[in-house]
Amino acid sequence: MFNFPKAKLGDVTAITISSPDLEKSLRYYQQLGFAEVQRMDFPFPWIQISDDALLIMLRQDKNPYIALTYYTQFIAMDKVISELESAGIKFSSKPKKVDMVKKYLFQSPDNWNISIVSNIEDIFNQPSGPTMLNMPQEDYFKPEKYVNKVCGLYGEFAHPVTDLSKSISFWEKLGFKALSKHSSPYPWAIISDGLAIVGLHQTKDFSVPTITFFASDMKNKIEKLKQQGLNNFSEKNDCNIVLTTPEQQKINLFKLGM
Repeated sequence: MFNFPKAKLGDVTAITISSPDLEKSLRYYQQLGFAEVQRMDFPFPWIQISDDALLIMLRQDKNPYIALTYYTQFIAMDKVISELESAGIKFSSKPKKVDMVKKYLFQSPDNWNISIVSNIEDIFNQPSGPTMLNMPQEDYFKPEKYVNKVCGLYGEFAHPVTDLSKSISFWEKLGFKALSKHSSPYPWAIISDGLAIVGLHQTKDFSVPTITFFASDMKNKIEKLKQQGLNNFSEKNDCNIVLTTPEQQKINLFKLGM
């Protein structure tokens, strides 16, 4: 496990994904061990889901969109934004004064979306279950301790990047630290601010942000999903597959090696 200071961008983090059909997406994620947390029609229809470790915000929108989202207390919003601007962050979208929900949007060096949203009345909460960030490493190979019994242990929100060093420098401005860096099979690193876990991969092996789960018994988990009618996936081998959700989000299910 790792110790980090309080995250700079907010108190709660989620992956926001647009969906043209919220109910269809919800049914799919339920097959993967997620449950509905809450839903609302303001400021647009959305359903929040979680497997007790990872929080996902599904928002009704026919236009493809994915972002790493932070929810920030309203009274802390101005301070967070001011510090980011002082660090050289340029926002591509800012809220209007009349907006009840304040949302700021900016991009990483590889044009992946990062958003900061006001957490009005603290309606959003961080899941308390273990991820690879806060689970003791000796428990990685104990599937009975995974909160998601279907997919396994949430490992990272993987991003392809063109320049690993440049990307790490950018994320450090946001309060992230590199937990590990590797050169094989290509340059990559795992970074975190204590809330989000981001994988930076300098590769062309994949081209979109991808949610990644690991499990020591992943082969068995994949077989169960297939038996339950799982489809629309690419198979790297019998222990590693890449799912494509109804809204076209990619999800890696990878075997955790010794």
